Amino acid sequence: MSKSVEFYFDFGSPATFLAYTQIADIAERAGASVEWKPILLGGVFKATGNASPVLIPAKGRWMGRDLMRWAKRYGTDFSFPAGFPLNTLPLMRGAVGYLREDEEQFRKYVDMIFRAIWQNEVDVRDQERFGALLGEHGFDPGAFLMMIAEQEVKEDLIQRTEEAVEKGIFGAPSFIIDGVLHFGQDRLQWVEEALA
Repeated sequence: MSKSVEFYFDFGSPATFLAYTQIADIAERAGASVEWKPILLGGVFKATGNASPVLIPAKGRWMGRDLMRWAKRYGTDFSFPAGFPLNTLPLMRGAVGYLREDEEQFRKYVDMIFRAIWQNEVDVRDQERFGALLGEHGFDPGAFLMMIAEQEVKEDLIQRTEEAVEKGIFGAPSFIIDGVLHFGQDRLQWVEEALA
């Protein structure tokens, strides 16, 4: 039986974006599958007492440079978005909503959002621009707004976040393989070894 990796993510985390650019290839090389686990990082931080590294000025400056080095190593474009750190609540509700409906749409949405924020300099806070982004990729902006307002979607994201905390998740990206937690995009080598 092939292994799987639980990938806990929030669009607002730059390290999670870098992990996103690698995780599918890692799983494919290992003959493993990825279990996509959208969570609300703000909710995780609140529940665990953790906080974003950017709130510590010296660490934030170091992290910015370090992430650029990792992006170069991975051969991927990367830049910080306007308004960082971002409020990702509607975006993560969108991820949960599409995951509930259709895995193919979910994967398309996840790729679109990650790349819009971290590569294409799309200001997702701009409602008009965000609506255009959805339309450009075949999503109905009106249907999206109705979906993320559904109580079931809201509760699903809360539940997924609470379950992540119960499993020991304290930040993103996080990976669980065979019950073992690996935290951070700089642990992807360990993730690959655990899947092999």
